Amino acid sequence: MPVLLRDYSWRQTGSVVYLSLPLRGVRASPANIFCTEQYLKVSIPPFLFEAFLYAPIDETNSTAKIGNGMIFFTLYKKEVATWDSLTLANASKEELQYLRQNAVLKAHEKAKEETKAKKVTKQEHKKYALEATMKLEEAERKRIEDLKEKERQKVTKELELWRKQQKDAEKQKRIQKEGELHQEAEQLKEKKKEKMNKASIPQEGTSKTRLRPTKGHDSYSIFSENLKEEQLPAPRSAATIKINFTSRVFPTPLRESCVAEEEEWLRKQAEARRTVSADLSELEDLKEEEKNPDWLKDKGNKMFATGNYLAAVNAYTLAVQLNKKLPLLYLNRAACHLKLRNFHKAIEDSSKALELLTPPVPDNENARVKAHVRRGTAFCQLELYTEGLQDYEAALKIDPKNKTIEKDAEKIRHLIQGTTEES
Repeated sequence: MPVLLRDYSWRQTGSVVYLSLPLRGVRASPANIFCTEQYLKVSIPPFLFEAFLYAPIDETNSTAKIGNGMIFFTLYKKEVATWDSLTLANASKEELQYLRQNAVLKAHEKAKEETKAKKVTKQEHKKYALEATMKLEEAERKRIEDLKEKERQKVTKELELWRKQQKDAEKQKRIQKEGELHQEAEQLKEKKKEKMNKASIPQEGTSKTRLRPTKGHDSYSIFSENLKEEQLPAPRSAATIKINFTSRVFPTPLRESCVAEEEEWLRKQAEARRTVSADLSELEDLKEEEKNPDWLKDKGNKMFATGNYLAAVNAYTLAVQLNKKLPLLYLNRAACHLKLRNFHKAIEDSSKALELLTPPVPDNENARVKAHVRRGTAFCQLELYTEGLQDYEAALKIDPKNKTIEKDAEKIRHLIQGTTEES
């Protein structure tokens, strides 16, 4: 049999009613309070307080503070007026029973509406997360297509340059050959003229005015000198100068790079390629190529592309057993977990990939962006929007020009703001 609480005090203004309900050695919680427009109930076994209010109140804005051994209600009136009493006076049992039942029905309807609204909001969140994932995949596909197109253009330019070099080399050979032929023709012409000069000197010796040869010189040397033609040198041959530059792994210029961080990253990657952390005795049934983490990663990528996400997870997991220091294995497995809605595992793999993607250098920027976005998407799927927003903002710091990530981060901010306003 409940004990009715009658020891309370109240006061009012034109728009607010203040009610103080002392608690006698018991502790209350919000679950013990039930309030509608015209019905207020506090049930703390074995005590019970029930009040059928004099006029309707705004139960949405009304508040109840619990502490210091009492409950203090602030009830806002729907209409500005002065109440004659806190509860209805001279009301029959039938009227009170009707008010009680009506309050319970309204509370049930309100609870159903809130549940329905939460369900709709949850569906919208799922839809948004799916759209965000699809956008990321579309952006990744477009990026790969752009890389393929750039590579094709590069190969085309190299082929055209090679053809041009071949044409220039053939042209140079032809010019050199023509020069040699011209030089041979000049030499033959010169020899022919010398023979003609030698043949004409004896006939001139029979004339009356015969020239005497000078001692130490040929008698016809003066004529050969006059008849000698000037020979032009052959055209200078063309050549190609090749300039070699120091090869660099990273795309940035040396003056803009952090050499120490880059060398550490390259050292870690080389060490990861050489490391095999699995006990090969447990993997005796595997073929030789199946013991290669890179081969397993490529196989997992093919499985992911065909939509067989479970098989892709198995391939990446086996590769991780062979080598636990390759960040791309964890990053790809996180994408599979997102598809399979294993959000906690996706968060773990993305976090592990970020641990291995250190130090941050230009060569691993794209991988770090993917890791932050995939972990942020998993957080959002778990309705942890604050943590998800932190990952999206970290991705924006790495790639500030990515409009897709910026739009998704803005949507998450709106969701956080909406959740805060509802609470």
